[in-house]
Amino acid sequence: MSGLLIIGASYAGVQAAISAREKGYQGAIRIVADEAHLPYQRPPLSKAFVSGDATLASLILRGPEYFASQRIELLLGQRAVSLDTGRKQVALQRGDALGYDHLVIATGSRARQLEVSGHDSARIAYLRTLDEAIDLKARLEAARDLVIVGGGFIGLEVAATAAKAKKNVTLIEVGPRLLERAVPPLMSQFLLETHRAHGVDIRFNQSVTRIDAVDGGRHEVVCADGERLTCDLIVAGIGGIANDGFAAAAGLACSNGIDVDAFGRTSVDDIYAAGDCSNHPSAFLGRRVRLESVQNATDQGKAVGTTIAGAPEPYVSVPRFWSDQYDAKLQIVGLSTPQDDTVVRGDIDQGKFSLFHYRQDRLAAVDSVNRPGDQMIARRLIAAALSPSPAQAADPSFDLRTLEAAP
Repeated sequence: MSGLLIIGASYAGVQAAISAREKGYQGAIRIVADEAHLPYQRPPLSKAFVSGDATLASLILRGPEYFASQRIELLLGQRAVSLDTGRKQVALQRGDALGYDHLVIATGSRARQLEVSGHDSARIAYLRTLDEAIDLKARLEAARDLVIVGGGFIGLEVAATAAKAKKNVTLIEVGPRLLERAVPPLMSQFLLETHRAHGVDIRFNQSVTRIDAVDGGRHEVVCADGERLTCDLIVAGIGGIANDGFAAAAGLACSNGIDVDAFGRTSVDDIYAAGDCSNHPSAFLGRRVRLESVQNATDQGKAVGTTIAGAPEPYVSVPRFWSDQYDAKLQIVGLSTPQDDTVVRGDIDQGKFSLFHYRQDRLAAVDSVNRPGDQMIARRLIAAALSPSPAQAADPSFDLRTLEAAP
C-alpha cells in the first residue's frame, strides 16, 4: 500500500490528513505514531490535566469513529526508525516497511534534558507527552516542595498549577527575567509579580550544578552559588529540541528543524514536514524560524495537506501563542523581538492590558493579558499590514476596527 503516509499523530500530522481528505485526496492515508494514545490536545497537559480539571477523555482531538469515517488509518504505538527516500519506504521498529507516494514528517519536538550530576537518580519530570503528564500529575499530588528549572512557558504553567494546589514552589531561571526570548521586559515583570503574589519563589541568573539524594526519597538541588534547595519533585522546562533526526539521517536538509518552504515541502520530492519539527520561511520576519505552537502546527499541517491534494495553499499565518497562568490569560500575536517601540493599551495594574510592538514604524506584534478583543483585531491588522499609530494604540477610546474600513 502506498498513498499518504504521516509520521506523527501531532496537531500538524492530524491536520495534514484532515486537510488532504477535505480537499479531495482519494488515496490511502495512514498516520504512524510512537504513542499508544489517540491524538490528543497538548496545551491542557501543564494546566487543566495536571490539576485534575481535565480528564483523559476530554483531551482527545478526534475519536476513532471520525478517523474511520475519513478513511484515515491510525497505526498507534509504532515507531518509525528509518527512511529510504529512493525506495519511498519507512521502516518501523517492529520490522515492517511502509511504502508511500507522499510522506509527511510531523514528529514534533522533545524536551531538552537537564544534564548535571545526579540527574538520573532524581527522576526529573519533563512535560511534553501525555504519559509524562500522567506521571507528573501523580507525583505532584504526592509532593510538598517543588523545584522548577526554567522560566519558560512550561515552567511557569506548572508553577501556577502547583502554587494553586498549595505546594511550595521554587523556580530557577538561568537568565535575568521570565520568558526572555518570547516576551518584552514589561510582560516579564507582570508575570514575575503575578507568580510572587501566589507565593512562588523565583531566582534569576541562577543555574543548577548538581542534584543530590537525601533521606526520605527527597533531593537537594545544588545551585551555582552553593545554595541547596531540598524538594520532593524536580520539574525541568528548559526548552525543546526539534525531532528532526529521522529526516536528517535520510539526507533531508535540516537547520534547527527540517527545512521546508511555504507549502511544507522539504529538500526531497514528495516529502513534507510540518509543526514543531520544521523550520520555515516567515513572511513577517523575513527569515527562517522554527515555532512551537498549536496554531503553527495546525496551519502548517493544513498547507501540507492541501498541497498534497493538488490545491496548494501556502502557510502565511501570523504566529500566535497563548498561556494560562492563574487568572491571567496571556495571548500573543506576531513576534515582538526585535522591536523599536512598545506602547501600553489598558491597565497593567488591573491585569488587563496589551503591549503593541512596532518594528520600523509598523505594528509587528501584540501581547495581551485578559484583553481578547485586542488580540482579535491585532491578528487582522497585522495580517493585512495595517498599523495604528502608537498614539492610537495607546488610546483605549480609539476603535482599532476603524482602521480596517479606512480607504
